[in-house]
Amino acid sequence: MNSLLERLLNIAPVWVYLAVGLLVFAEDAIFVGFVLPGETAAVIGGIAASRGHVQLWAMIVLVVLAAIIGDSVGYEVGKHFGTRILALHALDRYRGRLDRAQDFLSRRGGWAVFLGRFTAFFRAVMPALVGTSRMPYPRFLAFNASGGVVWGTAFVLVGYLAGHSAEKLAATVGRGMTIAVVVIVILAVIIWKIRERRHSQAVEAKYETARESE
Repeated sequence: MNSLLERLLNIAPVWVYLAVGLLVFAEDAIFVGFVLPGETAAVIGGIAASRGHVQLWAMIVLVVLAAIIGDSVGYEVGKHFGTRILALHALDRYRGRLDRAQDFLSRRGGWAVFLGRFTAFFRAVMPALVGTSRMPYPRFLAFNASGGVVWGTAFVLVGYLAGHSAEKLAATVGRGMTIAVVVIVILAVIIWKIRERRHSQAVEAKYETARESE
């Protein structure tokens, strides 16, 4: 495991900062979150900090700023091009979730911006939906910045603590047992994600059926 981490993190710190910052930024600005959730990058940044490869405080500041700026760009994209983007056929497979996100925004307003940051799909689309809805930017920024600070700090710290825990576990029970634990955790996360996705698809199917029957 140590060898694997070395390969992943043994690059110049500036490239670690750049890669993490760009991934977090792009998630909301250009919908990369459909493919790679930004918390993955934030956690990797935290792990790099736990190894002393980058500064923890600098990584937290970077992730928070990238999240806030990325959301702001997503807001502007939605404000100017939102209607055309939402009409794209490429988004048809996400139509049910997009409708729920818009409903959530109409009911919760600014709080949807804050709370949406903690759900991968909402985090990717909410800024553009808010821009399309014409919510005043100062109001959007207040909730966006608050969510960015909490989310960015939390996930970088998760990676930081996980990195330290892995090192301590390896020192206590050895590399073999540590690798086994990591594999079990990864499999559990994969199974959870698959079940979550299936549940989401079932909900979407019911939602579409209800819409067609109206």
